[in-house]
Amino acid sequence: MSPRMYQGQVNAPEFPDGLEWMNTDRPLTMSDLRGKVVVLDFWTYC
Repeated sequence: MSPRMYQGQVNAPEFPDGLEWMNTDRPLTMSDLRGKVVVLDFWTYC
């Protein structure tokens, strides 16, 4: 399956303003992440 097959088919919304970011010097945007593999780690304190 070609990666181009999926190109431009999913439009993710921008991140909301005011999010708290870790391990970055500035907030990220969707254009910063375009074409990159992104791993999301969801966790919470119980």
